[in-house]
Order: sequence, then C-alpha cells, then structure tokens
Amino acid sequence: MKYSYLIVGAGFTGATVAREIAEKCNEPVLVIDRRNHISGNAFDQNDKNGILIHEYGPHIFHTNSLQVWEFLSRFTEWNPYEHRVLGQVGKKLIPVPFNFTSIETLFSSKEADIIKEHLLEEHGSETKVPILNLLESKNRFVKELADYVYNNIFFNYTKKMWDLEPQELDPQLLSRVPIQIGYDDRYFHDQYQAMPKEGYTKMFQKILNHPNIEVKLDTRFEDISDPNEFKKVIYTGPIDEFFDYRHGELPYRSIRFEFLNHDTEYKQKVATMNFPGFEFQHTRMTEFKHMTFQKNPKTTLSREYPEAYNSKSNLPYYPIPTKENKKLFQKYRNDADKVEERVAFVGRLADYQYFNMDQAVARGLQFFKKELLSK
Repeated sequence: MKYSYLIVGAGFTGATVAREIAEKCNEPVLVIDRRNHISGNAFDQNDKNGILIHEYGPHIFHTNSLQVWEFLSRFTEWNPYEHRVLGQVGKKLIPVPFNFTSIETLFSSKEADIIKEHLLEEHGSETKVPILNLLESKNRFVKELADYVYNNIFFNYTKKMWDLEPQELDPQLLSRVPIQIGYDDRYFHDQYQAMPKEGYTKMFQKILNHPNIEVKLDTRFEDISDPNEFKKVIYTGPIDEFFDYRHGELPYRSIRFEFLNHDTEYKQKVATMNFPGFEFQHTRMTEFKHMTFQKNPKTTLSREYPEAYNSKSNLPYYPIPTKENKKLFQKYRNDADKVEERVAFVGRLADYQYFNMDQAVARGLQFFKKELLSK
C-alpha cells in the first residue's frame, strides 16, 4: 500500500489524527511507534494475576468536552468512575484535594469550624480555589490554612515531583492545586468521568482498526527510508529529538514504577494514595482494581518514584514548566515553522506541553479539522 500520511506515534493524538484521516479523507495512513505496543503511555494489559494494570501509571479519563467524549465513545463502552485520592499527612489520611473533611481531620473541632466559616464567607460553598489565591488572602484564618497546606503538602510534593521549589515553576502549575470549599471529595469535577470497560489498549485497537490504517511497531522515524514520499508527516514525538537536539535537550521529569502484588482482595481504601512527606521516597501508590472493577482475590499496586529524565535510559513524562525551558522550546518551535509544509508537530511531546488524555484527543481533532480537512 502506498501511504498518503505518516504518523509518528500511536498515542492519543496520533491515533485520533489517523482515524480522522482514514475516515474523512479516505486516504491511507501509516502509523509507526518505537515501542512494541500502541496506546502510548495509556497502554494497559493483564499482569500475571490477570489484573489489568496501567504500565505507565494510572490513567483516569475525565473531560468536559462533548466532542471528545463522543469521539472516544465510538470505540469503547464505559464504566462510570469518579476518582478519589487520600493523602498521608503525618499519620493521618485526608482527602486530596484538601477539603472540609481534611480540615476536620487535621484540626480540632473548634479550629475546624472557624476555618470553614471564614472559607465559606470569603469564597462561598462548593467552589475550588487555587492555593495561590488563598495564600494572598487578607483573612488571617484563611491565610494560616493556606500556609499550612502549602508547607505541609504542596511544597513537599512539588519538591519530590519536580526536584524544584514551587517558585521556580510556572505559576499555572500552582493553579492546578485547589482547595475544595465543601465536602466534595472527588479528585475531578468534569461532566464526563469514566474508564474504558475493556481498557485503553482495547479502545486504541478499535480506533486504529480501519482499512486505510496500517500500524508498524518497533519502528522509529529514522527507520523510514524516505519521509518525503508522504504527502505529510504528523510527528507526535519529542520535538528536540527530531532536530537532533541542536539547541540542547528539553528537560522532562520521568517516573520509575514499582509494581507490587498482594494475596488480598484490596490494600487501599481508594484507588490512589498520595505521599507528600519527605519520609517517603515515592509520591503515589495506585491500586488498579478500584478503577477497573475486576473481581480477583489478589491485587496489584504501582508505586511511583519521580526521577530525572535521561533520553537514553527512561521515558519523558512531564515537560518541566519553567521560563527557561519555554524559551528553549520556542527555538525548536521556530525550527518547526520552517518545515511545516511537510511536517506537522502535534501532541504532548511535540508541543512540549502536558496534556490530559482528553486534551491530547482534542488536539488531534482540532489539528485535523484546521490543518488537513480544510485544505
């Protein structure tokens, strides 16, 4: 088969663009991936005990986009699922994000009532307020709570996760950490929250199952003898790698996963436990059966250890949002503009931007509509 398009990367963005081209343009597409599987970091499979695990860390689907929800729903049935997280602070477990239950757990009943009263007075009920906003409060009780959360939870977790102090990171990252004014203990509040009934890999198989799509695994971009034979290359890999790191490597944080098997039905009360304190080297532990609803007398958990990214030894997970790194990315973005007629750079690694799963799908849908369908 002679292909019209080459898509580098079989993750959410690449698979979405491939399906759109195959269906709406009726043109042949070659999708390649350097790994031996599709679905990128959302890859899941059964472990030795038959438990469906996420090999690259927990992936919980949530979105407010009806377009994204409807697109993916063509390829999977869903199990409704609302994610809940507990964090260990000292010897106590509190809901994360921090909410009224967290306050009542960590403070005396009298202190908790005063703090809750002032939070409600300042921000109203059932709202989410970024920690940065609370730190700037003129209300003494609100400010003291914000300082407590920042110093005992957010600072420690950020330092472990990024190996940087919060002030070194983009303030937008801080805005992702809210305090919930109320008792709602859900981690996400999107309209659509669910898990693919048969898992992410099964969903990806259906997305890529089209007569106009061929997938080649264990294949790198350098393995393609003549990229110019394609009408266009859609590149979802690391943009700095494409240009042979001519300006230097873009920094990422990586994660090492340790999988633990237990001969018991469940080990945790909820799917994910956070460990912000420096007494722990890991940041999170996830028990997959809470998310997959499998029945099994055994259970599997993953423990996460953030670490520095090295292009030769581990995988890039999170772009590090600092001013210097954004400037470095812009140099590569300028290079990309010069070759945009034949190569498009789309996706988390190509855009050097952390996308949630729905954002990665939306990026693919928008790119196809704007750059391919309309031309």
